[in-house]
Amino acid sequence: MASALEQFVNNVRTLSKQGNFRELSEIITKSTDVLIKNGQHLDNVLETLDLQEHSLGILAVLCVKCSLPTPNGANNVDAYKPLFNQVQEFIIGCNGEQVRIASDIYAELCHLFTQTLVELKIPLRGIELLRRAIRKIQLFDSQLTSIHADLCQLCLLSKCFKPALEFLDIDVTGISQEEGQFDSKYFLLYYYYGGMIYTALKNYDRALYFFEVCVTTPAMAVSYIMLEAYKKYILVSLILHGKVLNLPRYTSQVVNRYIKPLSQQYQELATAYQMNSCEEVQNIITKYQQLFTRDHNMGLVKQVLSYLYKKNIQRLTKTFLTLSLSDVASRVQLSGPANAEKYILNMIEDGEIFATINQKDGMVVFHDDPEKYNSPQMLAKLEKEMATCMELDKRVLEMEEEVVLTPQYVRKACGQNDQDDQTAGPATTNVINVQGWSTQRVHRCNFQNMRCTVI
Repeated sequence: MASALEQFVNNVRTLSKQGNFRELSEIITKSTDVLIKNGQHLDNVLETLDLQEHSLGILAVLCVKCSLPTPNGANNVDAYKPLFNQVQEFIIGCNGEQVRIASDIYAELCHLFTQTLVELKIPLRGIELLRRAIRKIQLFDSQLTSIHADLCQLCLLSKCFKPALEFLDIDVTGISQEEGQFDSKYFLLYYYYGGMIYTALKNYDRALYFFEVCVTTPAMAVSYIMLEAYKKYILVSLILHGKVLNLPRYTSQVVNRYIKPLSQQYQELATAYQMNSCEEVQNIITKYQQLFTRDHNMGLVKQVLSYLYKKNIQRLTKTFLTLSLSDVASRVQLSGPANAEKYILNMIEDGEIFATINQKDGMVVFHDDPEKYNSPQMLAKLEKEMATCMELDKRVLEMEEEVVLTPQYVRKACGQNDQDDQTAGPATTNVINVQGWSTQRVHRCNFQNMRCTVI
């Protein structure tokens, strides 16, 4: 081995034995070039290091190995199998306390691992491993890491959504700073991919929320991820509410100014939808078919049309008690009675309408909602919703307390300027913050009583 590489190994052993992991983290960050130049010797380095004692050193070596081409230049699963085994062994058995000190390098290893799996088209191979990787580095269950986005990407590509729901169903209350290297791209991708997963599972309410977070993230320019999220936001909003909901007032001005013109075709689809005319919507779909297909939104666009048919059928239930299948097809602009029957049966099954069909004379009888809201199941649902609201209130109060106690807030409340804040340095807080983004705004402050309203 080259002398520089020997020095790297000695530093890893010595500093690890001393427990000086912070200094070791700085050294391995500067040793990337040495490791790249000695790529053919890296397996020998791994053999000399202990997984538990020298986790930081092994992390640095594996991160470089993942960025290098395979020794024989082959680009297939078999060529990468030894490396995959090494990464798997490391993530399962590494020292969590050590890797959290170099969480940026740890996250980079996961990013490179994910990228390789995507290129080899074997995304399923890494799902369970990334689940373990996230748990290894998380400080608490509701903390977001950049690895979350990688897991969601693999789940989407493999169409295996359940592992991602374990994390998506938990509302984020903190973000891992990853030694100041957390890239906002991964924040946007997490909510974009998460919205896509919920859309695939037809959990449109949750999907709309994820797309909204992605679009309304504070920004100085509209990113491509935000634009794609807004296109899906329009489609999901039409499916869920029958109209495009306005973005919240706290949305960045640059987003409001540029994102709508960049999604003009989707705006036209929304306008046609508002007319309740399936024919108009179909014309827009035909007109922009190539665009929708290129955006990989054609399936969702077709669902928009399908939900418009359902919406028009629901409107009939408010006007008629009895109607023939042929009349339903005519009024809703369906191709015929058979298609109308298919839609009505699906809606009855999903609980969207309450009706019965007489097969003899082809008549549909619409009924009122039989739910009396007095069943044990309804009471349990109400209690669950109340518990969720109480938990949310508790979290808001905790975040409010953290904001009030930060030195920045105290100085602001005392009337000191931003220059004084910068001199004082950043304060440690768990309130969601990505590269300087603050998701909390304090209004109507009462400094004497140390109270404020967080909105």
